[in-house]
Amino acid sequence: MMVADFIIKYGEDILSSSIFNSSLRRFLLKPVSVAALKIMGWRRVGGIPEFPQAVVIGAYHTSNWDFVFTLLFAFDIGLPVRWMGKDSLFKRGFGGVMRWLGGIPIDRSRSKNVVEASIRELVAGSIKYLVIAPEGTRGRANRWKSGFYHIAIGAKVPIVMGFLDYKRKVGGLGPFIIPTNDMKADMAKIAEFYRTVTAKYPAKTTLP
Repeated sequence: MMVADFIIKYGEDILSSSIFNSSLRRFLLKPVSVAALKIMGWRRVGGIPEFPQAVVIGAYHTSNWDFVFTLLFAFDIGLPVRWMGKDSLFKRGFGGVMRWLGGIPIDRSRSKNVVEASIRELVAGSIKYLVIAPEGTRGRANRWKSGFYHIAIGAKVPIVMGFLDYKRKVGGLGPFIIPTNDMKADMAKIAEFYRTVTAKYPAKTTLP
């Protein structure tokens, strides 16, 4: 297909609200992502979950490379994700690009509103798989933020453990849990899995 023909056929789709709604994801980004991960020596684990919606933990988050690999694995899997990022990432002319890549700007001073809005969007079906980095920073955090858990409880969706293991060069989707309202017990199960995962900068990691 000539470049001009490609633009004519997919031009409107390319300008859709999110790259994950675009034909680019299926016809271009998946094979490119598969090739890029292979060249860099990474292996993907997991596929499309058996349930139509979920909150996906994005851990660990210690480097800007985490964002790149998360997108590559999402394209490889074919997972239509939306992800939360601090609102400063969406300023300085990058807002449109970040939103097109599935980003949702978050004002951390209004965490309760963020949880409530996320629940509404999941319940309405506007979001299928919501990726949240519970550490909330690339630096070492004192603890994980619990918003992802409350969103899953409120929307009545599972929590999937997304991960990037830099030591083994393996990433993708791990096990899932159905939150039970016993947050302490559920967080213990989540922590058990992430103890086996090595971040790019292990010294910056924090367990739930």
